[in-house]
Amino acid sequence: MKNIAIIGAGTMGNGIAHTFAQFNYKVSLIDISEVSLEKGMNTIAKNLDRMVAKEKISEDDKTQTLKNISTFTSIKDGVKNADLVVEAATENAVLKGKIFKELDEVCGENTILATNTSSISITQIAAATNRADKVIGMHFMNPVPIMKLVEIIRGYNTSNAVMETIVALSKKIGKIPVEVNDYPGFVANRILMPMINESIETLYNNVAGVEEIDTVMKLGMAHPMGPLQLADFIGLDVCLSIMNVLYDGFKNPKYAPCPLLVNMVMAGKLGVKSGEGFYDYSESRKAEKVAKMFS
Repeated sequence: MKNIAIIGAGTMGNGIAHTFAQFNYKVSLIDISEVSLEKGMNTIAKNLDRMVAKEKISEDDKTQTLKNISTFTSIKDGVKNADLVVEAATENAVLKGKIFKELDEVCGENTILATNTSSISITQIAAATNRADKVIGMHFMNPVPIMKLVEIIRGYNTSNAVMETIVALSKKIGKIPVEVNDYPGFVANRILMPMINESIETLYNNVAGVEEIDTVMKLGMAHPMGPLQLADFIGLDVCLSIMNVLYDGFKNPKYAPCPLLVNMVMAGKLGVKSGEGFYDYSESRKAEKVAKMFS
C-alpha cells in the first residue's frame, strides 16, 4: 500500500495527509475548492515548520513530506492510483453517502474506502457502495500529526482482511489503533460528547460560569483543557451534529442536545472557527477571554 487519497482539505483532511506524507506515502489531497487546498497545504507547511523548530524532524524531512503530497479538485483524478481512500469531509451522512457512491464507481476494485467519521454508521456509509466488505472507519483525533489514537471501526460487512490491513497500516504511520464496533458515536464521542453536552447544560442551568466549569475539569479531573474550551476547539456545529447522531441512533433523552448548544449554532457562534463560542477569539485563538454573553 503506497498511494493514499484524502477527501477534504480541512482540519482533519490536511492533518491526515500530513501524517501519511511524513511516513513517505504518496498522498493525493482532494477538495472541490482550490482555496481550501491552498489553505490546507499552508497549514501542513506551518505544522512542519513547528516540528523543524522543535527538532522533531529535519528540513529535508519537511521538504520530502511536502513533495509527497499532490492536490486535486477532481475525485476521479485524485483517486486514480489509490490503494486507500480516506474520506474526511463534513460530518453529514447524506454528503458522505454521495462521496462513497462516487468513490465506488471511480476507484479500482481492490481500493479500500475509509471514512474519518466520528459518529456516523460505517454500515450506513458502506451501503452506498458495492464493496461493503472494503469499507471501514478510521477515526483520527485532532491534531492528527500529534494524537496517537485511531479508532478503527468495523462495519457490518467489513472483511477481516481489510480490518487487519488498516490496523497494520495505522501502526506503520505511528498510530495506536483501537478496534471498536459500529454503534453511534463509537467509543470516543459516545463518551466525550455527552460530557461536553452536560457541561453546556451546567452552564445553561447557571450552576457555574464558563471558566469555573473548565477549571473544575482541568484541575479536578486532570483534563488538558476544559470541556467548553474543547467544544469551541472542535466546533459547536460539529458537537451538535454528533449529539443529534447519538440522539437519533439511541432514541434516549440523555443524548438530547442542550438548548443552549442548539441556539449558539443557529446564531453562528461556533467556537474558534467563527471567532466566538464560549470564549472570545477575536484577539487570540487561545481561550483567554470569556465570550461577552457569558461574562
